[in-house]
Amino acid sequence: MPVAFRTCPLCEATCGLALEVDHDAHTVTKVRGDADDVFSHGFLCPKGVSIKELHDDPDRVRTPLIRQPDGSFAAATWDEAFALIAEKLPAIAARGGKDAIAAYIGNPAAHSLAFLLYGKVLLKALGTKNIFSASTVDQYPKQAASALMFGTGTTIAIPDLDRTDFLLCLGANPLASNGSLMTAPDARGRLRAIRARGGRIVVVDPRRSRTAAEADQHLAIRPGTDALLLMALLHTIFAEGLESLGALSAEHVDGLDEVRALAADFPPEAVAAACGLDAGEIRDVARAFAAAPSAVAYGRIGTTTQAFGTTASWLIDVLNIVTGNLDRAGGAMFPLPSTGLQNSKGEPGRGRGARFGRWASRVRGLGEVFGELPVACLAEEIDTPGEGQVRALITVAGNPVVSTPNSDRLAAALDDLDFMVSLDIYVNETTRHADVILPAPSPLEKSHFDFVFQGFAVRNYANYSPPVLDRPEGLPDEWETVLRLVGVATGQGPDADIAAIDAFVVRAAIGRETGDEHSPWHGRDVEACVAELEPRTGTARLIDMMLRTGPYGLTLADLEAQPHGIDLGPLQPRMPEVLRTPSGKVELAPPSLVADVARLHAALADHIDNADGIVLIGRRDLRSNNSWMHNLPLLVRGPERCTLHVHPDDAARLGLTDGGRASIASRVGAVTAPVEVTADIRPGVVSLPHGWGHDRDGTDMAVARAHAGVNSNVLTDEAAVEPLTGTAVLNGIPVTVAPVQASAQDAAPLAAAG
Repeated sequence: MPVAFRTCPLCEATCGLALEVDHDAHTVTKVRGDADDVFSHGFLCPKGVSIKELHDDPDRVRTPLIRQPDGSFAAATWDEAFALIAEKLPAIAARGGKDAIAAYIGNPAAHSLAFLLYGKVLLKALGTKNIFSASTVDQYPKQAASALMFGTGTTIAIPDLDRTDFLLCLGANPLASNGSLMTAPDARGRLRAIRARGGRIVVVDPRRSRTAAEADQHLAIRPGTDALLLMALLHTIFAEGLESLGALSAEHVDGLDEVRALAADFPPEAVAAACGLDAGEIRDVARAFAAAPSAVAYGRIGTTTQAFGTTASWLIDVLNIVTGNLDRAGGAMFPLPSTGLQNSKGEPGRGRGARFGRWASRVRGLGEVFGELPVACLAEEIDTPGEGQVRALITVAGNPVVSTPNSDRLAAALDDLDFMVSLDIYVNETTRHADVILPAPSPLEKSHFDFVFQGFAVRNYANYSPPVLDRPEGLPDEWETVLRLVGVATGQGPDADIAAIDAFVVRAAIGRETGDEHSPWHGRDVEACVAELEPRTGTARLIDMMLRTGPYGLTLADLEAQPHGIDLGPLQPRMPEVLRTPSGKVELAPPSLVADVARLHAALADHIDNADGIVLIGRRDLRSNNSWMHNLPLLVRGPERCTLHVHPDDAARLGLTDGGRASIASRVGAVTAPVEVTADIRPGVVSLPHGWGHDRDGTDMAVARAHAGVNSNVLTDEAAVEPLTGTAVLNGIPVTVAPVQASAQDAAPLAAAG
């Protein structure tokens, strides 16, 4: 069998795959890690192996579907599907204005060339302010803090895992995620290498995760108190004279004295009870971190999906900066991907910075962030009558009925829409509400290039993957589908000239480069540049342009000639040219974050006063990636994973038994779930994994329904958001937990109650 090499598109790790291809059967027969991949070196997790099952999945949507009067779906032609879209969407915009149409962008879109390159074109064509994405249930607090400090939301300081001597890992589980906002294939191997070279790993997590089990020290913190811990670490460093900017010049940092003054109010002894930690332990970690030859603090979803997500994210970078560990080998560094980022375009070292809240949601007045509104307000924008009410929705590769707060309310709201279009490969809990479903090719039938994750990688690299298999006859490439929607949104109708729209897009992109005095294409003739890219079209043409104008001067042909990728070397210092703040400095004390410290003071007392309640947190598994991989037998086999983790002390107090069932209730909903009693979680905390709950009628995912689990987002509260970004609070949710009696147990399904 011929072997094809490509990058796995199923999570952030970007592992290289070696695929044995059977072109006659239109499938692959074997999946293994690519030992020659310049970044992953043969590492492969179960998700990568499952790419064959995803391609072959009989439930995967392969032709457009249109909802029938009886609620069922029927196969349709592409022309029929687009004729209906062209009939409905413009009419809704004409009646209710452009904001009557909303868009939701799901996590898998970050792996889609089509939406990464053409998504902004579609959203601009729609002209709506009602844009939502999975990012406001995930990562925007980190991106917002980074933007306020460094100038852009993609200027994120990434742990230099391969050279650090001390990793402080807060609310992250890279052994399950293989990194998140930290692209790091074989995270376990990289972390073990830290200890093998004499380094130290400290994990801060309410649960003894797989990563915590590998660490030298585990601090079982109370959920939602990471910002208090970080303030106490900073207090110790300042009070004991341990601070240093290292190689950073003081002229490149603003706000050091202000941060020092803020931290003075949070000695370890004051926060220890609230955090559930020992004050001496906090001081020891601060001293060791400051004394290490190199060190890096890294926080992820446990720190971003809580009430102080942006503040905690900010303080992580403050800790790295004041210990001299920003922009140095072994510390927190800024990748330089092959196509560049905002922080490698335009004038080096200076930019416009970040502005949020440029508009607000209609009902609750939640502010915009990075051009989006918080998804916690999507349901109310649909189900609340009045001028500007959302009447149509476009979803792209997302499942918000499972992945966003108060899922039951959103599911009911979707039934009230006038029209809904979904770009998706499954009839899932969300797309079952759609009037039209437009499928995409399988991952093996389209090209792949990691624009997003190269920018978060622990090493600079570049890799391009052409399609492994030809697309079936009649199935358009994904970018062609997106541009056809652009044609409808711009009034060109369902038969718009896609090639002409594509040509317009590439000329506009080239024009931005030729007009930028800092671009290698500055001053060139646009048509000459277009000719240089021929005969490529679509995503391949745009990638080639971006590589040619990127920091390494590569071409797409260079990457096509290197199927195992091109190693661009370890992360390098980039200060101060990486900055895009108006001042040209690192803003260590952004006013909005400084102001939020008052709320942190109030929370300190609240945590101490309410220490006896039960709170819920999520968790992640190596075989899961949110909600969209549970229809693959390889990834759901084995023991049931959607269980409620409960500490033995809490189990005894609440009358719960291992293997029994419990009801879990919050302000907005209730579920029942199997109980797993484990000392790996701290008392007072229970844990359910997110992404499950595949029991709703109308879905067409047989394997997922057979392993339905419960939807933890039935319990999350859309009213509870982090105030600086509107990000949903998914960790530290107050709940009540009680045993389900044996008499009722047989009648209680493994699904959401209510």
